[in-house]
This record gives sequence, structure tokens and C-alpha cells, in this order.
Amino acid sequence: MEVASRYLPAHARAGIGGDWFDVIPLSGARVALVVGDVVGHGIRASATMGRLRTAVRTLADVDLTPDELLTQLDDLVVRLDREDSVDDGTDAAGEDVGEVGATCLYAVYDPVSGRCSMARAGHPPPVLATPDGTVGLLDVPAGPPLGLGGLPFEVAEFDLPEGSVLALCTDGLVEAGGRDPDAGYALLRDALADPGRPLEETCETAVRSLLSDPRTDDAALLLARTRTLGADRVATWDLPADLAVVARARELACAQLSAWNLPEDAVFTTELVVSELVTNALRYGGPPVQLRLIRDTSLICEVSDASSAAPHLRRARVFDEGGRGLMIVAQLTERWGSRHTGTGKTIWAEQLLPAP
Repeated sequence: MEVASRYLPAHARAGIGGDWFDVIPLSGARVALVVGDVVGHGIRASATMGRLRTAVRTLADVDLTPDELLTQLDDLVVRLDREDSVDDGTDAAGEDVGEVGATCLYAVYDPVSGRCSMARAGHPPPVLATPDGTVGLLDVPAGPPLGLGGLPFEVAEFDLPEGSVLALCTDGLVEAGGRDPDAGYALLRDALADPGRPLEETCETAVRSLLSDPRTDDAALLLARTRTLGADRVATWDLPADLAVVARARELACAQLSAWNLPEDAVFTTELVVSELVTNALRYGGPPVQLRLIRDTSLICEVSDASSAAPHLRRARVFDEGGRGLMIVAQLTERWGSRHTGTGKTIWAEQLLPAP
């Protein structure tokens, strides 16, 4: 994704408030976009915002789905509210405190499939501008604000054409100056009317048309233009449930890397990674087993199976005959991990590639 953003605090001297946004790289070349808003201003709102932003990054690394991530974040806000208050309604410094209030929108974009999944917790909905000039709100279920506890969040999925512009914002942008939200979204749609325009220019246009001084609330805007990975950069194979296929999987992977003209050291490492991950999937997972290679700025190897059991890195002792597979993968690659899918799990490993 290509991204551009703006953050404008309500008071210039304060420098920062309770609004935040983030762009987080995920496994499989996917990208997470997040925008959040903590009620209030000043040090308390800023501190809470920092804790929530850190929590979102931590939960994103676990590859949770948007609704699961918001559920965990909701639990955190409930705990923060309990910890920051004492029986008489004041904090440790004796200042009056109220319940922690926050909203959040979390989206995950997959450049291989072109699909984007989103969930929101009481946050304003996103706007999508497609290359054909269509601009409109995305119908993402609102969900409750963070901190209520125990209420569900729903996920909505959308197919985003390449070159689409996704706009995520806080209510301080569309409701600036007490404006009706519908009127604010109309101005934002006008600013996004030309999706081919540079994002920085679009950001400036949106801020100028939506915000005026003096401001009474923080405002954040995050724009993201989608890109896709073509079929020539992704290779997928369905493997039969037979350990004899491991050798064939290595051959397929090596042939694909040769077709991509990747260096010999990448071919050697990938051969070992494919061998270990496919063997583990066949021995401890369940069919169907799938191998996928993705060539992006890095080389990603993914092996999926139908078992939901997560792998564990184990340090084999001197005379152990097994238990070294994932250790080898961890030492040979830049990073590795696992994520749950609707049909099981995916184990992935990522290698850095030399710059073109």
C-alpha cells in the first residue's frame, strides 16, 4: 500500500491528544491499518492512547482477525479503567477520573487476493474511492465502543480494486466545528473524487476543506492506495498427504525461484525451509496441505494445513533425533510465525532479498 496521513491536535501547544493511527506490516505481505480515538485531551488521553497503540501492535503480531483483536483491546480498556480508578473515583494523584472511552477501526488488506477485512468499535466508518470514480462509505458494522466489555464485534470483507483509495479518519475530522457527520462525509467524498491524484495532495485538500480554526477536537486522517501482487509473483501448490511429496515440493520451489532469477543462497535456504515446513505439516497437521511462495520485497514461504494446533520452537538435546526443524527455520530466515485461518493454520517464514 501507498499511504499518506495527517494528525492535527485540538490545541497546538498540547502537541498530541487521544487520536492515533498506524500502518503495520503483517505476514504474507498483508498490511494492517488502524485508526483510534481516546475520549478527552491532555496527558491522560495521550497516555491511554499510547498504551492502546502499543497493544494493537502487539496483538497484530499474533495475526488476530479484526474482530478478535478488537475483543482483546476491549478487555484491555476495561482493565485500564479498573486500574486507573480507586473506590472514591479519583486516581493515585487525587484527580477526578471517569471511565476510559475509546473507539477503533482495524482493517487488514491482502495484496494477493485484493480483499480487505475490517471491524470497528464505535468508530466512524471508512470511505472508499475506486479507480472508476465511485466514492462511498463502506458498510462496516459499527460495534460497541471499547470499554463496555462482553459485546461482540463483526467483520466485513470487501474486494478492493487495485488503485483504490481507502480513507480512515476520526470524528474530529468529519464533525469539526459541530458539523453534522453527513455533511462532513460529503466534504471528504469530494476530496477523494480523483483517486489517481497524489495522496499527499489529497490529504491537504481534505484537511483544508474539513478543518477550520479554532479546533475543539483532535483530528486524524489516514489514506491508503491499494496495490496487488500479480500472479507472476505468487506460486501455489496443493500437496497430497504423503511424505514422499516432500522431495517434489523442494523441486517445485527451487524451479520457481530459478524462474524468478533469485540468487543461489535464497534457493538453498528456501529448499531447507520448504522441506521442514512441509514435513511438519504432513506429520503433525492434516490434509489438505498447501505450499505457497510470495515474491515481494522479501521472499515468503507459507505452508498451510487443516490442523489448528500451533507449532512450538523446541531446542533438541544432543542425542535427540528430532525437534530441530523449526530451530533451523528460525536461524535461516529473517522471521517466522504462524497464524490461524478459517480452515486450520499457516506456518510462514520470510527471507530478505537483495535490493534490485
